[in-house]
Amino acid sequence: MTAENKEVFSKVPEVTLVFWFIKILATTLGETGGDAVSMSMNLGYLVGTGIFSVIFILAVFAQVSARKFHPFLYWTTIIATTTVGTTLADFSDRSLGVGYAGGTSVLFVLLMASLFIWHRTMGSVAIDTVNSPKSEIFYWVTIMFSQTLGTALGDWTADTAGLGYAGGAVVFGTMLGAIAGAYYWTRISHTTLFWAAFILTRPLGAVVGDFLDKPIHEGGLALSRYSASATLLLLIVSFIFFCSHKPAKQTH
Repeated sequence: MTAENKEVFSKVPEVTLVFWFIKILATTLGETGGDAVSMSMNLGYLVGTGIFSVIFILAVFAQVSARKFHPFLYWTTIIATTTVGTTLADFSDRSLGVGYAGGTSVLFVLLMASLFIWHRTMGSVAIDTVNSPKSEIFYWVTIMFSQTLGTALGDWTADTAGLGYAGGAVVFGTMLGAIAGAYYWTRISHTTLFWAAFILTRPLGAVVGDFLDKPIHEGGLALSRYSASATLLLLIVSFIFFCSHKPAKQTH
């Protein structure tokens, strides 16, 4: 293999159908797990955010320090972003009184700013270019904003917009289906479609998670947050263990 053709492997996984299955499970776990700590344990949103922030920082440090892609480490970091995103969004929207619409708007601006700065600095926001500490930091900051935004957006759709958890799941599921169609049948940038899908899986996970553990009179199934979280975690571990995972790669 010549130097010009050398394959540079990314520190993030190749995007496959399994990737999206695990991503949706992880975002759903973020909702049930975040609620378990902040609500079921009665620790509150601020303490929950503090706990998950520490886990998130440690996970990102381990991920950036790793010399190559490790599936379990990667998905642990994703779960860390989605749990802290859940409690942080709830703290901002509910405890600080920002509201779902306000929180969604602020986080959307932060997410777009993160993508813009990343692109201006590194020249690309494609995942196959995430192969250096600097690009990884941009990647995880962007994901952090997207996970927090998704929580606020999911809550806004289910509660403020009055669609309920099932209605919200249908809306976001339909939007993801449209993105999948655009991926195969249009010339829209695959990088743009990836980030659109990545963002939308979070509110889908938020409404599905709420549907699982919220009281029946609020439109949920009233399942135990602990058992729901344990089941989701088991499914994630099974997908990681039994399915093959390859890092995204870029040919130079």
